[in-house]
Amino acid sequence: MNAGHITPPGISVLDDLGLNSGFVIKAKLAIRIQRTVEELGLNQREAARQMGISQPKLSQLTSGKFDGLSQAKLEECLVALGHDVIINIGPRHAGIGDRRVEELMLA
Repeated sequence: MNAGHITPPGISVLDDLGLNSGFVIKAKLAIRIQRTVEELGLNQREAARQMGISQPKLSQLTSGKFDGLSQAKLEECLVALGHDVIINIGPRHAGIGDRRVEELMLA
């Protein structure tokens, strides 16, 4: 990415950075977990208990250190917080496919 580059509207900055897709997916899941904990008004101890992880692990997660948590565990945390996690597989096409997280915003 060059200096002066602006991420187009509707595109996540994380997607636009060209990072490893596995890292981006975990980062987006972690961000959603943080937002949900804040929306629910839970402290870290309460949130960690509800998600089935330790408070220190949640603290690391909120600091952007989610190496010790798998994508599956992050998905389980979201489910424990009341989210549905839906995995869609798009149609096959020529070349290599893509992995990404798209958050559904329902009214």
